[in-house]
Amino acid sequence: MKVLALDYGSARTGVAVSDPSGALARPLTTIERIGTPAGLARLIAIVGEEQPELLLVGLPVREDGTRGEQANATLAFVGRLKPNCAVPIELEDERFTSRIAELKGGASGLDDRAAAVLLQGWLDRRAEA
Repeated sequence: MKVLALDYGSARTGVAVSDPSGALARPLTTIERIGTPAGLARLIAIVGEEQPELLLVGLPVREDGTRGEQANATLAFVGRLKPNCAVPIELEDERFTSRIAELKGGASGLDDRAAAVLLQGWLDRRAEA
């Protein structure tokens, strides 16, 4: 199963994609201001190009598992995205993905690498099940 993953942020949103078999994730791109009409159009274009079967969106919950302001902003974005996207959307806990991506490669290109960390973790857990 091919999956597209988002590490949502109001300024920059990282995008990653899996291979068609759903085994490996790779960073794809970063979308600036995805909440704007132009940003949303860019995402919809990527979905059209990549043809994923699922859109995985990272939900930034706090360490204790509660939702804060960023999680609420992500949920609001997903609410705006659903009417514009025919692909099923799933939320995934993204705690520590940005930190792991930073440890693996520094701050440059962090957003799409964080999306890839999120996606690879999801793919690995799915393969173990």
